[in-house]
Amino acid sequence: MVYVFKTSIEDKKQIKSISKNLNEIQDIQRWNFDLEDCDNILRIVAEKNISKTVCELFSSFNYTCIELE
Repeated sequence: MVYVFKTSIEDKKQIKSISKNLNEIQDIQRWNFDLEDCDNILRIVAEKNISKTVCELFSSFNYTCIELE
C-alpha cells in the first residue's frame, strides 16, 4: 500500500532530522518527500497500516502529519 501524508516538513534539513527514525520503522519499505507540492507530501510504501506510528513520530519532532485519502 502507498500511504500519503500532508506534512509541515519544509526543507532538506528537516527531512534529515526525521529520516533516521523513518528508516527504523520496520514496516516501511520506502518513503520520499515531495517538497514542491504545496502540502509537502510524504509518500510511504508499507504492507501494514503505519499511519498512527508515522503521525506520532512527526508529533514527537513537533511536525504536523495528516494522512490524506
